[in-house]
Amino acid sequence: MFSSAIRRRLFVLCSNGFYHKGTKFAPLAKIPSFGMTNTKTRMTAHFMTEATNAINEHEISELMNVWPALLHDLINTDYYLDLPDVSKWMVKSLQYNVLHGRKRRALTLIRTYKMFTPQEKLTNENIHLAHILGWCMELLQAFLLVIDDIQDKSQIRRNQPCWYLFDDIGLAAINDGFMMEHTIYQILKLYFKEKEYYIDLVELFHEYILKTTIGQCLDLLSTNFGKTANLDVFTMDRYNSIIKNKTACYAFVLPVKLAMCAANVKDPELHRQVEALLLEIGHFYQIQDDYLDCYGDTKIIGKNSTDIQEGKCTWLIVSALQRVTPEQRKILEECYGSEDLEKVRRVKNLYDDLDLPNAYSIYEKETYDLIMAHIQQLPNSLPQNFFSDILRKIYHRKS
Repeated sequence: MFSSAIRRRLFVLCSNGFYHKGTKFAPLAKIPSFGMTNTKTRMTAHFMTEATNAINEHEISELMNVWPALLHDLINTDYYLDLPDVSKWMVKSLQYNVLHGRKRRALTLIRTYKMFTPQEKLTNENIHLAHILGWCMELLQAFLLVIDDIQDKSQIRRNQPCWYLFDDIGLAAINDGFMMEHTIYQILKLYFKEKEYYIDLVELFHEYILKTTIGQCLDLLSTNFGKTANLDVFTMDRYNSIIKNKTACYAFVLPVKLAMCAANVKDPELHRQVEALLLEIGHFYQIQDDYLDCYGDTKIIGKNSTDIQEGKCTWLIVSALQRVTPEQRKILEECYGSEDLEKVRRVKNLYDDLDLPNAYSIYEKETYDLIMAHIQQLPNSLPQNFFSDILRKIYHRKS
C-alpha cells in the first residue's frame, strides 16, 4: 500500500504538468500498462463494453421504476398540503432537472451497496432502499447543477436549456435548487428514519454539501467574479484544492461512503483507504472535464464550452502558465476570461501551440496506469474489480 504521504501527492503536478518530483512511485516505465495493447485486447474490451452497456441499461431501468412512487410520496406530504401550485411546480422542476443525467452516481451507490452487503441481507426491501438513496445522489447532483449554471451563466445542460433559462424562470431557479436540496432530507426522513444509520446518512450529506460549496467558493474567487482574471493565483495547488472539494468529494467519495454506511461497513481504515482512492479518481475525472470543455464535442458532453470565457482555473490554463514564454503569457493576460470569440480562439490556439492536447493524452494514460496500480495494492477486504470498473468507465470518456 502506498503511504498516505505518497497518496496525497499522487496528483500534485509539477512544472511539466505531470507528477510532483517528490513522489516516490517507481518510474512510469516500470508500472504495468493497463491500456489496450493489441487487436485481441481491443476486441475483448469492445465485447466487455457492449455487455456493460446492457447491464447499465437494466440497472437504469430498475432505478427509473422507483421514481414514480418516490415522487408521489414526496408530493403527497404535509409540506405540500393545500398548495397545489407549489406541488405542481415542484414536480415540473424535478422532472426537468433530475431525470436526464447519466445517473452515474446513483448506480455507483447501488453497486457499492450490493458489493458490501452479505447475500442474505440483499432483500427486495434493502435493494429498494438502495435505489431510494441513489435518487438522493441524483437530487444532490441536480441541485448543485442548477445553482452552478446560474453562477457560471451557462446556457446548456444535458442537451437542454439550463433550468434558469427555461421558460423565463430566471433567478427563481435558485429557490428551486434549495427545494431540491431539502427534498434529500425529506426522503431520508420518510424512508430511513427508523434505520440505525439514519443520522450517519444525514451527516454525510451535510458534510459533503459543505465541502462542495467550499470548493465552489474557491472556484468563484479564482475567477475574480467575472472581472479580469488574476493569472497569478492559478497555481496547481489552488487547482487541486478546488477540484478536491468541488468535484471529487461529492461525485466520487460520497456515493460510496453512503453505500458503505447503509451496508454497515464501519471499519475506519477501510473508509480511509476508499476515500483516498476515490479522491484520486475524482481528480482524474475533473481534469478530463477540463479538457473536454475545450476540446470535446458539445453535442456529446451536453453543455456549451465556457471555461475560457469565465476565466476558470482549469488544468489547461494552469499547465499553459507553466509552459508559456513571457510573450505568450501576455496573450493569456489579454484574452483569458473574455467572452470575445476572437480572444477565446487565441487562447485555444495557444493551447495547441503549447501541445497541451498531447500533454493531456500522456497524462491520461500515465495517471490511469498509476491508479490501476494503486487499486491492485488494495487489501483483499476491498473489491478491487469494483474500483477498477469505476476507473475503466471514465477512461477515454467523451462526455
